Amino acid sequence: MSAENKSTEKISFFARPAVQSILASLLCIVFGLLIGYIALLFINAKGATEAIITIIKNYFTYPTKAAALKYFGNTLVKAAPLLMCALSIQFCYQAGLFNIGAAGQYVAGAGASLFCALKLGLPWYVCLIAAFVAGGIFGVVVGILKAYLNVNEVISGIMLNWIGLYTVNMLLSGVKETASPYTVTLASTNKAAVLPSIGLEKLFSNNKYVTIAIPLAILIAVLLKVILSMTVFGYEIKATGIAKDAAKYSGMKEKRNIILTLFIGGALAGLGAAFLYLTGYEQWSVTQSSVPGMGFNGIAATFLGGLDPIGTIFASYFIQHITSGGSYLDKNIYPSQISDFISAIIIYLCGFVLFFKYFLNSRIRNKKNNAEGGNK
Repeated sequence: MSAENKSTEKISFFARPAVQSILASLLCIVFGLLIGYIALLFINAKGATEAIITIIKNYFTYPTKAAALKYFGNTLVKAAPLLMCALSIQFCYQAGLFNIGAAGQYVAGAGASLFCALKLGLPWYVCLIAAFVAGGIFGVVVGILKAYLNVNEVISGIMLNWIGLYTVNMLLSGVKETASPYTVTLASTNKAAVLPSIGLEKLFSNNKYVTIAIPLAILIAVLLKVILSMTVFGYEIKATGIAKDAAKYSGMKEKRNIILTLFIGGALAGLGAAFLYLTGYEQWSVTQSSVPGMGFNGIAATFLGGLDPIGTIFASYFIQHITSGGSYLDKNIYPSQISDFISAIIIYLCGFVLFFKYFLNSRIRNKKNNAEGGNK
């Protein structure tokens, strides 16, 4: 094979959109960690290097393999709902919608699943359906306001986040512990509502919180990839996002697509909450006054994953990995929120991905033109 052919193959490889998305994501991660490290240096320079390594290592800080596997399982347990929130935002983004209301839809799913589990004593699969529907309803409200009244989905979504939070607080106040603001434990109240593990816990040092939620979240991501890439519905969703008026005049029902997209997006976020709370890993506090960050962290995972369902799987794990890693820092020196700061920087840097791709494609075109000019 000639040197010219090898050069052509190399250029075509870097011109692929998937390769460019991966490179852009890696750059965002590297620069995000670098800026986080600089922030640690300003807080306390002496232990900054050890702190950033601790964030990156996460569960690898444990000396034994059994302990590392157990806490690796914990990271996966929290990565599953994060992935669902990221998929919610990613799916809606395909239709040109910024679903910042995923946080409220997540809250609605948590409230519905826990109410069905703790108050009504229903089994886990019914609780999952309840979370799916509750999150979907919150999404539909945003969709109707957007489709028929042209209310910006960001504004209505943010408003519903707070409506959902305080509604769920009131709804679950009847199933809280007597001496604390937290809901009663799932295992002691209704074991039938705990998600089944199907033996997965044995792979993670008998971590009882590792359930079917993890593989289900991955399967849903793959399913969404298929729907968006290989179905007429997926084509209509993307066409509506690219040019709503053109989609309308070509015969597509753009209002229906907006509402249906936000229903699916909301349902995914609601299901994500059930994937966490029906494991028993966390209890809901009926006195919390801030919306859980899972829905907002989904934004980071969405854009870091290149707005692709498969890429979002890996991005969600990474965001949760560094978030969990931040909890191992010495709290007397560094705030655990430093990992959230790194995530925020990564989100910000993702806004420059388009410029990176433009720069890379310009270099490829210039190199190709120079090569063609030399051959002449």
